[in-house]
Amino acid sequence: GHLGNQSNFEEYYASKNRSAESDEDLKALINKVMVRNRRHNTGIDWPKRHVRTIFVEFNEEEQALYNGIENWRGQDAFTSAFSSLTLKREACSSREAVYYSLKKHVEKRQKENEHYIKDPHIDVLMDKINHIPFNSKANKALELIKEIDDKVIIFTEYRASQMYLQWFLQQHGISSVPFRGGFKRGKKDWMKELFQNHAQVLIATEAGGEGINLQFCSHMINYDLPWNPMRLEQRIGRIHRLGQKNDVHIYNLATKHTVEEHILKLLYEKINLFERVIGELDEILTRINMKNIDAHIQEIFAQSKSEGEIRIKMENLTSIIDFAKRNEAEVQGYAAT
Repeated sequence: GHLGNQSNFEEYYASKNRSAESDEDLKALINKVMVRNRRHNTGIDWPKRHVRTIFVEFNEEEQALYNGIENWRGQDAFTSAFSSLTLKREACSSREAVYYSLKKHVEKRQKENEHYIKDPHIDVLMDKINHIPFNSKANKALELIKEIDDKVIIFTEYRASQMYLQWFLQQHGISSVPFRGGFKRGKKDWMKELFQNHAQVLIATEAGGEGINLQFCSHMINYDLPWNPMRLEQRIGRIHRLGQKNDVHIYNLATKHTVEEHILKLLYEKINLFERVIGELDEILTRINMKNIDAHIQEIFAQSKSEGEIRIKMENLTSIIDFAKRNEAEVQGYAAT
């Protein structure tokens, strides 16, 4: 056949020792017989996508925790730029996420060094966590779920937030099921069945969202925003897909005056991600060799010395993406003529 017999195919293309040239050869062979139809070329009337951004304000105690992380200048290794950034993102999600990160960090350091002396600022942060009376973002999500009054998928970046949200919703009489990457296939199918036929809410972590089709649901809440736009595309693709009979509603929660608001305004809104066709951004980022865009964004936030520097670097990044988008459109235009 076009790809040879099975034994030769496995030897050349599927072995662990295959070369990069083998992968390129395979792509070239497949491109000769495969036609990739983009959504806008299929003639299918896809459901509309409605996007709503909802800003959340910290309560006083949550703000104190966020400020405490931002102002941490201790000697502990955990105060590296990337780790501090992770903690700030977790603080936007839930106090539980911050607590588990701090706890795991201390336990790890104690195992590595029996003479380890904990940075006193960790206890300060733990005390701030204990004084948080409620989760402002969870309250906003609850209001939204009641307003929607239909099945909803909630995506969070953190397992601790997932567990908290399930408990929190239960306290308010809302049925939910968890979904995460660690589940085996059988359990994933079971959770999907429970969500489809019984529960109102499915709470998924990033890993859990891969490879599951949920077109029977048309509402999605991005409780935490990922820093890789392609991962956000993948989330939306769980419900905005062939077989979806209703318009799709996407709700983005972002905490004001935090890294969340920055990433929403400096990245997602500038590249118009929420209006794009699923899969389009993947092609653009591949073309400009920027598949690991989240690491690049974290580096910008971690190494910049001011808000102005962050804004300039993010504008440069979005300009590159926008240029690649226009170039892609021109290529498609030429191909169509």
